[in-house]
Amino acid sequence: MRRWFAALNSVLLTLWVGGLWVVGYLVVPTLFATLADRQLAGMLAGKLFALIGWLGFAVATYLFAYWFAEWRGQAHKRLDFWVMLVMVLMLAASQFGIQPLMAQLKVDAMPLDVMSSAMRDRFVTWHAVSSILYLLQSLLGVVLVVRSGRGLKG
Repeated sequence: MRRWFAALNSVLLTLWVGGLWVVGYLVVPTLFATLADRQLAGMLAGKLFALIGWLGFAVATYLFAYWFAEWRGQAHKRLDFWVMLVMVLMLAASQFGIQPLMAQLKVDAMPLDVMSSAMRDRFVTWHAVSSILYLLQSLLGVVLVVRSGRGLKG
C-alpha cells in the first residue's frame, strides 16, 4: 500500500506541474494567437488558470498529508516541503488576491474592454505580477518533479 501512495504522489505532482506548463505556455498562448476575440480568449484563459489553481490546491493537500505521514512529522525539515509551501502561498495570492482584483478591474472598465479603459495600466501591472508568480510556480514545480524522479529528498 505504501508504494501505491508513493506512486500517487508522483502522478499527482506530475499532473499539476505538467498542467501548469501546458495551460500557461501552450494552451493560453494558442488561445490568444487563434481567437480573434481577445476578450473571449482572456475569459477562457482565466477559467483555465482557475481550474489548474484548484487542482494545485487539491494536489498540495494530498502531498502535504503524504509527506507528513511518510516523513513521520519531519516534513518541515525537507526542502520539498518548503518549495511546495512557497508554491501554495503564491497560488493563494493569485487565486484569492490578484485574480479577483483583475476581474474587478474588468467590471470597473465596463462598458469598455479593460485594455481600452482608464483601468488599463492597473490591469497590466497586476497581470505582470500574476505572470511572474505563475512562472515562479512553474519553475519550482519542475524542481519538485526532478527531485521526486531522482529520489533527491532532503
